[in-house]
Amino acid sequence: MREAKELTGLPSSTLRYWEAQFPGFDPRKDGHGNRFYRKEDIELFKRIKFIRDELKITRLEAIRAELQANGRNTDQRQKAIEILQKVRQELANIRKKI
Repeated sequence: MREAKELTGLPSSTLRYWEAQFPGFDPRKDGHGNRFYRKEDIELFKRIKFIRDELKITRLEAIRAELQANGRNTDQRQKAIEILQKVRQELANIRKKI
């Protein structure tokens, strides 16, 4: 759970809630109930977060529909934004050095 929080920037309560609300999550649980998310789970969390934050779609039904209808388009947009954010950070670092 801790690693999933760090990778997604989401609180554990949101991760658990989305796990219950969206199909496709399949975390492994140990005997104490601790969750161990797969890479696919982390990517799904990131896609849902992108739809919510970047596309401004907040209703669960609408997010589910977006995941089903435009999964590929959403993935491409999400990857493009992640690349642009990395470039922006690199440029900011270069600017500080100048």
